[in-house]
Amino acid sequence: MKPQHPDTRQHILDTGSRIIAGKGFSCVGLNEILQAAEVPKGSFYHYFKSKELFGQAMLEGFFEGYLGRIDALFATPGMSARERLLCYWQQWVETQCEGCDDQKCLVVKLSAEVADLSEAMRLTLRDGTGRVIDRLADCVAAGVADESLPALDPEDTARTLYQLWLGASLLAKLHRDASPLEQAMRATLQLLSR
Repeated sequence: MKPQHPDTRQHILDTGSRIIAGKGFSCVGLNEILQAAEVPKGSFYHYFKSKELFGQAMLEGFFEGYLGRIDALFATPGMSARERLLCYWQQWVETQCEGCDDQKCLVVKLSAEVADLSEAMRLTLRDGTGRVIDRLADCVAAGVADESLPALDPEDTARTLYQLWLGASLLAKLHRDASPLEQAMRATLQLLSR
């Protein structure tokens, strides 16, 4: 007898997300996800019309959770905006290279892979990363206002930092060590101290 899940759709998404975070989108077949989730193929197609739409829903769920965590961090009382930004980047260091084998960030894991495979997934990644950059820009603007940061252009600074950290995450994965992330932190400290 197969186990019952209170939310089968979410269970499929969670299971697939874990597998895809380790192997990538193209290397994972539906059967692998369905076997791991212990759900029949019909259940998958009840919720998702294709693997591509599953991937899009998975990314939308990733961004929903990720943006919620950013919002919670950036709403932490008693911290300057600069401290909030540095806390965000420190969490990035701590989560993006734990062993460097199992990628925690689906943006890092899937951006290059799916950008040419799926327009729907590319747009979901583009829009999601844009919302992350917006959150960072708001925090930079708050830092300029509370004088914990120098007079920086919030949008340019947020975009530059996010691009820096995405690149550092890819290099950390390639080198299988945290030194690119440590270098990104040094560059971030320098940029935010001008």
